Amino acid sequence: MGTLKVKGIKLYCYHGCLPEEEKIGGWYETDVEVDADITGAVQTDDLSKTVDYSEINKIVRNEMGIRSKLVEHVAGRIASALLRQIPGIREVLVTVSKLNPPVEGEAERFSVSIKMKRTDLMG
Repeated sequence: MGTLKVKGIKLYCYHGCLPEEEKIGGWYETDVEVDADITGAVQTDDLSKTVDYSEINKIVRNEMGIRSKLVEHVAGRIASALLRQIPGIREVLVTVSKLNPPVEGEAERFSVSIKMKRTDLMG
């Protein structure tokens, strides 16, 4: 087993409950950690024996492009999509951060983390 991390996938998206967020949008940052059996990659130097981080990036970009009101919903969709689309992943931790959230005063980010195992998937 090993943990692969893709940090700081930064995208401009249109998530949020406020009407302005749907029109104006904002910056989001996503971090992904996946647990997978990478023994074969360690032994053979073969990309097909590990989780390709470009696939992780592609899935995050696709899911972030689908508008949601809640960051929790986006993070859950990303976690589910990673587990469904990449067979080698056993467990995933997805953190989605809304940068400069629209709150009174200053806040650098609002983040939600979702941890999900393959056994948590339904259907």
